[in-house]
Amino acid sequence: MHELSIAQGILDIIRDEAEKNSIERISAVRLKLGKLTAVEPSSLSFCFELITKGTLAEGARLEIETVPITGRCAQCGREFTLEDPFCNCPVCQGLKIDILTGREFYICEIETDD
Repeated sequence: MHELSIAQGILDIIRDEAEKNSIERISAVRLKLGKLTAVEPSSLSFCFELITKGTLAEGARLEIETVPITGRCAQCGREFTLEDPFCNCPVCQGLKIDILTGREFYICEIETDD
């Protein structure tokens, strides 16, 4: 379960930012998480809740915005949403698809009680 190490990384970032900004309590963390990251949001939320016990982020909400996979056909230029990164263009059936979104994984915002 790599979500546990990811949750630990998120907590480390939160602690660093809290220290830099003299923050004592975190109430929410907002993430953007692309579908291609192979991270299961419910597992990540569970792990985050588990490792934040006894920390400045205990009880904080982990709000995850899932970013869909989008691509552009190299043949016809059409942009579209993909359910599977290994598919053909729905317009021209082209095989070369450039992935535009779906790899995102970052903290957008940290909400505090301060």
